[in-house]
Amino acid sequence: MGIIAWIIIGLLAGAIAKALMPGKDPGGIIITMLIGIVGALLGGWLGKVIFGVDSIDGFFDLSTWIAAIIGSLILLALYRLVVGNRRSRRHE
Repeated sequence: MGIIAWIIIGLLAGAIAKALMPGKDPGGIIITMLIGIVGALLGGWLGKVIFGVDSIDGFFDLSTWIAAIIGSLILLALYRLVVGNRRSRRHE
């Protein structure tokens, strides 16, 4: 897949991850989009490393979307954990 396809998958996976994980995000829409793009890449990489499968088969392949969404969820949770703790310490 090309870089444009990865950006589109990442944007959509970031939006889906945000919908599945409601709550206040420390960042705005730009941060969510970047988390989605990087999360999609992370999900594809984790699929190869952990399960030994090629989860990046094609744009319309279900395994590509599942890997991208799971990667985005992981990255969004880590982002909330790191940035959320930093913000709460600043207000104390």
